[in-house]
Amino acid sequence: MLIVTTNNIEGKRVVKYIGMVSGEAILGANIFKDFFAGIRDIVGGRSAAYEKELRKAKDIAVDEMAMQGQSLGANAILAVDLDYETIGGSTGSMLMVTANGTAVVIE
Repeated sequence: MLIVTTNNIEGKRVVKYIGMVSGEAILGANIFKDFFAGIRDIVGGRSAAYEKELRKAKDIAVDEMAMQGQSLGANAILAVDLDYETIGGSTGSMLMVTANGTAVVIE
């Protein structure tokens, strides 16, 4: 499965547009990660825990999108867009990543 953020692939021709496909991932960041990320926000620096969780959520969302496209007969997904959100408040936050794209058949 070829997955790209562009609307076309140089040297390839779209022979069939299947439609929009998507994948979602919502992961909880535990209270200790939240606490230490908060400290890092105050003193500066990067939060490795959050970066790892974001990467994990992105991979899950893209894999889910690819599986949906494959089940519909696509061999590529074009115009992929990734969106990142945090959900929750003082009781803890969740990381949400959505991946959307257009499933196609290319030759």
